[in-house]
Amino acid sequence: MTFVPAMWTIWAVLVLVSTILKLYASRLGRDEDDELVLLESSEHLRVEQAAIVSRLHKVEPIQRAFLWVLGAASLFVAIYYLHDMVMRFR
Repeated sequence: MTFVPAMWTIWAVLVLVSTILKLYASRLGRDEDDELVLLESSEHLRVEQAAIVSRLHKVEPIQRAFLWVLGAASLFVAIYYLHDMVMRFR
């Protein structure tokens, strides 16, 4: 495999993983309620919400890291093609 198809393959995989992580976080967050539970009889609701928030907080750093890597990969692709364009006009 030459460099350009490998570069685009890596970029596409990063986009796919970032999208999957975003969908997963959205799916987890769908069941989260921004409510304050004051009644002791609703302790199970409080525990459920705490578990959801805990899982969301575990996914956020991974999602943020993949977005940074995807941004760097996108910048690399753009710079590669700008460099290629400049070299062709010389």
